[in-house]
Amino acid sequence: MPRLFSVLPPLLLSASLLAIAGCNSGATDQPTVELARVRTAAAVVGPAAPSIRTNGLLANEDEVRLSFKVGGVIRRLSVNEGEQVRKGQKLAEIEQAEIDAQVEQAAQAHEKARRDLERGERLYADKVISLEQLQDLRTQLAVNVAALNSAKYNWSYAAIVAPHDGTVLRRLAEERELVQAGSPILVLGSKGKGFVVHTGLADREIVQVKLGDEAQIRLDAVPGKTLTGKVTEVSGASDASSGMFRIKVAVDPTDLSLKSGLVAKLTIVPSTAKAGERIYVPIGAIVEGNGRTARVFVLDQQHARQRDIEVAFLEGDTVALNTGLQAGELVITDGAQYLEDGEEVVLAEPLTANRE
Repeated sequence: MPRLFSVLPPLLLSASLLAIAGCNSGATDQPTVELARVRTAAAVVGPAAPSIRTNGLLANEDEVRLSFKVGGVIRRLSVNEGEQVRKGQKLAEIEQAEIDAQVEQAAQAHEKARRDLERGERLYADKVISLEQLQDLRTQLAVNVAALNSAKYNWSYAAIVAPHDGTVLRRLAEERELVQAGSPILVLGSKGKGFVVHTGLADREIVQVKLGDEAQIRLDAVPGKTLTGKVTEVSGASDASSGMFRIKVAVDPTDLSLKSGLVAKLTIVPSTAKAGERIYVPIGAIVEGNGRTARVFVLDQQHARQRDIEVAFLEGDTVALNTGLQAGELVITDGAQYLEDGEEVVLAEPLTANRE
């Protein structure tokens, strides 16, 4: 019996040590909860109405279509597209044989009418013809003077002369080609008055646009650059062929090398948009939506609080709201899709601007 009691204490001690070790092991293996990492953006104030987006064509403000006053065969075209010209430079000529003949014919008719009038005045003095006959001769001379002046005027426009310094944008005819009077031969553009963008808007858009509305212009040919401008012309009637209303946007002066014909992407901010304000949030903050209603998560002291909002319209990569948020509140963008209402979160490090 004494030996049995002497063995029990070591056994009890070992069991106690194993129990303590088991408790310590359980406390050490308990997993820690990792908080969701999120990024946020502030709700900001913006225009009350959406911008109008459309495409157009860039053109010289001072763009002239040059033509001959009379029809005929082109004798010479001395310029090509893209060529720089000076004011007064002769650009094209038409065959003048027919025009010279018309001038000569008018000159001879004028001379005959002058001689007839001189003879008629002598005959009237001798009382051979009546006053009415003399007046008819005077009228005939006046008619022939007008015909001669008209022929000389047409002769002076048998050549196309540059009205100002500029660039030949388009050449619409070739030498030895027969052209009608008034048919465009050359299109001349001047950079002195800058550039404009021509485009068309639908009826629901044109009613929002006013003269002086601001616009942003982006060109595919010049990526990464944004130009500014203002609406300078608004059509009062739709185009018969397209049904669109034409507008013109004057581009503010720029150092960029622009060319007529470049495709432009316009963003027009109508004056009606400045009549009020709305709250804007990034589109990435929207986690659920059904029609005009949606939900976002608002950061409230390290906790994500679900908030119901009402959407007004989309504007690029942002959403304009009717109700639900105030300016300055932080909405969760990255990571919002995986959160639950009231969940504790931690802010992730912000993205750097030069991150590859």
